[in-house]
Amino acid sequence: MRQHVNPLSSNFNKIERIPSLSEMFGDSKLNLHLDIGCAAGEFLFDLASVNTSWNYLGIEIREKLVKNAKLKVFEREIKNLYFVFGNANNILNDVQSKYIIRNIKSISFNFPDPWFKKRHYKRRVIQPEFINVLSNELQKGTLIFIKTDVKELFDYMDRTISSNFYFKKIDKKDFNYSESFNPNKVKTNRENYVIVNQLNIFERIYMRI
Repeated sequence: MRQHVNPLSSNFNKIERIPSLSEMFGDSKLNLHLDIGCAAGEFLFDLASVNTSWNYLGIEIREKLVKNAKLKVFEREIKNLYFVFGNANNILNDVQSKYIIRNIKSISFNFPDPWFKKRHYKRRVIQPEFINVLSNELQKGTLIFIKTDVKELFDYMDRTISSNFYFKKIDKKDFNYSESFNPNKVKTNRENYVIVNQLNIFERIYMRI
């Protein structure tokens, strides 16, 4: 079930300070993956446990979920996983976050809230302005992964990212997952639900050029 939270609410104008990489992770030199809209973080917990050669950072707009996830990280003494609460657009557009963006190797948007009503499209996480920020700050070769079970949302995200000159589509057939943030192709809870219910999944990979 999707839980709606209006990302444009003034409640999210103030953002959480993102610590330095060395504060967040046991080994700050590992490749860094960012998952935007990570919910309770189960996907990242699975990734962090099976792929300790990467660091994982999750951003989630529902504060209670982030507090619970952080507690689990602390209790399990996980050194390659960290969570941040807030609006991803505001966080990554903040001057203090620029150093994080420049160290990111890949970003995933997994089954984001589709906001079906046209007047609510502005609430979708992927916006032209946000993609422009990423295109200006990400290093060449950084990857963006999108995945959804809503065709209209997929088309919207694809148009928005593809319209930016600095991103090109990567053919999945030629992509080497073994070197990516998800070498074991771990699935999110939503993806497992979609598969069980035999629904379509739409996904694409882009590279910063």
